[in-house]
Amino acid sequence: MPHVVLLGDSIFDNASYTAGQPDVIAQLQAAVNPDWLASSCAVDGSMTQDIPAQISRIPTDATDLVVSIGGNNAIDNADVLTQPVALTAQALLILAECGDQFERSYRQTIRQLLRTGLKLIVCTIDNGNSPDLTYRRTVQTALMTFNDVILRVAFEFGLTVIDLRLVCSNPEDYANPIEPSAIGGAKIARAIAHSLRGSSDEISRVYVA
Repeated sequence: MPHVVLLGDSIFDNASYTAGQPDVIAQLQAAVNPDWLASSCAVDGSMTQDIPAQISRIPTDATDLVVSIGGNNAIDNADVLTQPVALTAQALLILAECGDQFERSYRQTIRQLLRTGLKLIVCTIDNGNSPDLTYRRTVQTALMTFNDVILRVAFEFGLTVIDLRLVCSNPEDYANPIEPSAIGGAKIARAIAHSLRGSSDEISRVYVA
């Protein structure tokens, strides 16, 4: 029996934010084919360095992994958004350094996941829903650095990507500025179920060589 396991942070471990409504894993179990199992090892607040502990808890009968990680790494670097600089180029260099640091950690995480031998699907970092439009646009722009890492690493290893920026794109998809609501969680669950079926009405292909 196929068994999909979720790894990562509160994008999947969102029960604390759904006000008693179904969380992502419950909605995923309802969304996948009846002959599939779904479980979660994701932990709210996790960063890339926390994934090895989650890997150790993957059920022995798991067949597919879906990981959503990196948002808290980005939050850990949020202070750069208020760092004073004299030139825009300096701000871009600071973001580039954050991206380089994240890439080293994220790439190591993906390699560890691939060593499990299980099929792997990765997620980008969503844009969030800050009520402050100016801050939201600033965050979205900064997150491009982190999402570029996720996409490039995924393309390099030939992995399927769920772009959460396109999945959770409306205010009602969020319970607060960063956590998915039950509505957003349902969209995430449907996107995961769709990716597991391996079919889409519109298929994007990326060629790296």
